Amino acid sequence: MTFERLVGLHVTDDAAYQAYRDAMTPLLNACGGGFRYDFKIAETLRSDTHSPINRVFAIHFPDQATSNAFFSDDAYLKIRAEYFERSVAATTILATYER
Repeated sequence: MTFERLVGLHVTDDAAYQAYRDAMTPLLNACGGGFRYDFKIAETLRSDTHSPINRVFAIHFPDQATSNAFFSDDAYLKIRAEYFERSVAATTILATYER
């Protein structure tokens, strides 16, 4: 089984967000994680959040403990501070689940 997060973002700077993805993906792969799906969204018909969503993806890990460790890792947090924080205006966790 794997642990997954389905995430919606409001990306405001595509180039900086791509730099974030490029920098963090090797760390993600090294811990056994990866992206299962990744979509750019043109129109949201219904949403339970007030934040716009223009990107949706599923990110997976071997288990929830690995996911938690990844998102609290110093190397990841440095990449997030450099690229993610200036390129994403809002994050919405749509779901977490075991697959």
